[in-house]
Amino acid sequence: MVIDLHGPGLWYTTRAAGLVTLLLLTASVLLGVMTAGRLSSERWPRFLTAGLHRNISLLALVFLTLHVGTTELDTFVSIPVIAVFVPFAAAYKTFWLGLGAIASDLLLALLATSLLRNRLGYRLWRCVHWVAYACWPIGLAHGLGTGTDRATTWVFTLTVGCAAAVAAAATWRLVTAMRLGAR
Repeated sequence: MVIDLHGPGLWYTTRAAGLVTLLLLTASVLLGVMTAGRLSSERWPRFLTAGLHRNISLLALVFLTLHVGTTELDTFVSIPVIAVFVPFAAAYKTFWLGLGAIASDLLLALLATSLLRNRLGYRLWRCVHWVAYACWPIGLAHGLGTGTDRATTWVFTLTVGCAAAVAAAATWRLVTAMRLGAR
């Protein structure tokens, strides 16, 4: 099998992987908020939420890797590999790609600390895990700034839906935490 580095295939793959990553990260944030809020019932136990959160997060990393990898392979725009990890190192759409690098770096920190959770201790792990609340909107901004489909109706609707879902979940979590703190 030969990969065409000059045709539109990599571009389509990059776009699709970016959108799937957005959906998976949104689901991960929603499940993370549910886990932190201790949401459960007889039909939906907490271990199910935590397990789904972990597995969807890992799947999001797979699609993020595909997104970044196909972007690097695509020859339409030359983005240096260093720009994947060092924010604002790319000459092309410097600010927006820089946000993508920041979001990726934060995700890598979340992954590393989650893998080392037993060695770090719960308190330190949880402190670092708070960066997920920054990672998601930074990644969303990256997609809005670099995404070539952001103005299409279905991508705009998808993005607004993801943002509304995360905003609603975060609001629920804050209200629940305030109520519990008031008791």
